[in-house]
Amino acid sequence: MFSRSEISRPTKMVLIGLIAFVGIVSCIIVLTYNNYFLLGDPIKPNNDDVKYIQSSRLLLNQGVLAYNSGEEPSAFIMPGLPLILSGLMAIFGQDQGGVIAFRLFQCAQQALCIYLIFWICRRIFNDRVALIACIASALYLPDYFSSGVILSETTFRTILLLLVCCTILAMERKGSGLYILIGVLTAAAAYFKPHASLYPAVLLIVWLRTRLPWRLMVKYTMLMGITYILLLTPWWIRNWVTFHEFILFTNSGGSPFLLGTRIHGQLPPAGFFEAYPQYDPKTIFQGADSAAFHKGLDIAKYGFIHEPLKYLYWYTLGRWVELYFHPFYSRPFWPVTRPVMNVIQIWLMVINMAGIVWALIKSKLNQLLPLLLALGYFTLIYFPFVAFNRYGYPNMVLLIMFGAYFVDRLISRFLPRPLKKAERKGASAT
Repeated sequence: MFSRSEISRPTKMVLIGLIAFVGIVSCIIVLTYNNYFLLGDPIKPNNDDVKYIQSSRLLLNQGVLAYNSGEEPSAFIMPGLPLILSGLMAIFGQDQGGVIAFRLFQCAQQALCIYLIFWICRRIFNDRVALIACIASALYLPDYFSSGVILSETTFRTILLLLVCCTILAMERKGSGLYILIGVLTAAAAYFKPHASLYPAVLLIVWLRTRLPWRLMVKYTMLMGITYILLLTPWWIRNWVTFHEFILFTNSGGSPFLLGTRIHGQLPPAGFFEAYPQYDPKTIFQGADSAAFHKGLDIAKYGFIHEPLKYLYWYTLGRWVELYFHPFYSRPFWPVTRPVMNVIQIWLMVINMAGIVWALIKSKLNQLLPLLLALGYFTLIYFPFVAFNRYGYPNMVLLIMFGAYFVDRLISRFLPRPLKKAERKGASAT
C-alpha cells in the first residue's frame, strides 16, 4: 500500500520494529498465560469464550452450529468465530492445539493492525502521528489480552480498520472493485457482529461531501448490496432449512436491547413492577426473543417517564463512559494490575477526547471523515443496546489515533524553531 520512496528509511525501520514487537510479545504472552485468559469454566460453560469453544467442537464433529442450546441447532450467534476456530481445530486438534492456534492467529492480526494504523494515520494526519499511534497501540495492554481471549473482538477490529482504509480510498478514487471489497468486508464483519451491516450507509455522507454523481451513488450502492447479499445468503439458507423461517442475523437480538436498560446492573425503577405486574424481578432480564425486546421497551418507557434525566444520561453520555472508560482487560497480567489499567484508561481517554476536539478545530472535516464516521457509527449503534468495554474495545484504536494527533500537536508546540522550519519544509516537499 506504500511505495518504497513514500516513507523515509528511519520511519520504515521503526514501523517494522513495532510490527515485530507486537507480534512477538503477543505470542509470548498468549503462550505463557495460555488458559489463564479463559473467562469461563470449560467444564461448565458459563461465559462466551468457553461456549464458543464448545460450539466449535460440536460444529466440527457433528456439523451442527449450536449455542446455549445443548446439541440442538440454534441461531443465537453469528457463525464467524466458530467457523474459524473449528477450522483451526480440524488442523491442530480439538483440545489445546486448536485453541492455541486461534490465539496465535489473533497475534498475527494484532501485528497486522499496527501496519493498518500507520497507513490510516499517515493518510489522515502525518508520519509522526502515525508512529505515535502505533507506539501507543503497541503499549496498550488490552490489545495483548484481546490476543489471548477466545472472542471475536480482535478479528472484528482488524476488519474495522480495513473498512476505514477502504473508506479513505473511496474518498480519493472511483472504482467498482473498491466498493465490491467494502461489500465483502461488511459481510465479513456481519458474520461476527451483525450491527456492522449498515456501515456502508456512512459512505452516503462521503459521497455528498465529494459531490459524487447520483448515477455512481446508485451503482456503488448496488455493488455493495449485491456483494453483501451473496455472501450472507449461505447463512440465510441454513436458517431457513434448519428452522423453516427467515432469520436475518440471529434470534437473540432482544437480549442486548433488554440488558441495555439495566443501569449499572440494577433492576428497573421502583414502581415498575406495580405498573407492569406481568413481569417478575427474578426473571425480567431473562430471554432473547421478541419477548425480551418488548420487556426492554416497557422498562425504557417507564424509566424515561419517571426518571427522565437518569435514563437520558444512561442512553447518551453513560453509553460513552461504559464503552470507552473501562478497559477491556478482564485478565490482568504482569506488571500492570487492573486498578492501574483503569487509571491509565481514563487518562488515555482524556487525551483521546482532547485530540478529537483539537482535530475538529484545526483540521479539515473531509480529512477527518473516515475516522469520525467509523467512530460515530460504531458508537451510536450501541446506544439502544447493552454497552460495555468489550464492545467498545475495537473502537479504541480509532480514539487512540486522535490521541496521537493531540500528542503530536503538543510536541510541535515545544519544538525549537529550527526544527519547526525543517518540519514545514519536509511537509511542503511531500
